[in-house]
Amino acid sequence: MKDLFDYAGALAVGFLHNVELAVLCAVFSLILGTILVAMRVSPTPVLRAAGTIYVNVVRNTPLTLILAFSALGLSDTLGLTFSEEPRTNSFWLVVLGLSAYTASFVCEALRAGINTVPMGQAEAARAIGLTFTQSLRLIILPQAFRAVIAPLGSVIIAMTKNTTVAVAGGYLAEVSYVMKETFDTTGVSIPIFVAIVLAFMAITLPVGWLSGRLSKRMAVGR
Repeated sequence: MKDLFDYAGALAVGFLHNVELAVLCAVFSLILGTILVAMRVSPTPVLRAAGTIYVNVVRNTPLTLILAFSALGLSDTLGLTFSEEPRTNSFWLVVLGLSAYTASFVCEALRAGINTVPMGQAEAARAIGLTFTQSLRLIILPQAFRAVIAPLGSVIIAMTKNTTVAVAGGYLAEVSYVMKETFDTTGVSIPIFVAIVLAFMAITLPVGWLSGRLSKRMAVGR
């Protein structure tokens, strides 16, 4: 058990790395997902096709393959680097891969929200001279976001749990990698499993509760 306590600090640091990944990926995936949904509902056929292909390909590709592609394809083959320090570089490659993956689900959630906005509002926006971009930004997207707060909360929860496969992208500092090292060294497993499960629940449960409350509070009256 003494060895287990010696690893407690490393496990805590690893979990904080997961939290850092989750926060950054949440921000970037929301931004990219919003851009993708704008492409998917765009009046321009090329943009609609590009958005549709991206979402269908990425959403149906295993996350581990996307992270491996970020590490091996983008970094090793194409030479994309964010830092000369290997751990920092792998961290940002994982952020890139996980954000690109999660953005496809954000896009589909937002598209479902856009479908709840009455068509007459978009037509009225065009009638008063608003462009597609203006009507999307001022009228459609604000209502779409309010309609899908709970689904977006579920996407963020799933993304937070997905940070535990960051090792597939070469990032060897997050909690699941440290956990395996701890198993191999101490032979202790169940207490570590329970502790890490509780740590993730301490994040995901409040996110689910908050998104549910906000969904009811911000619901758009029809």
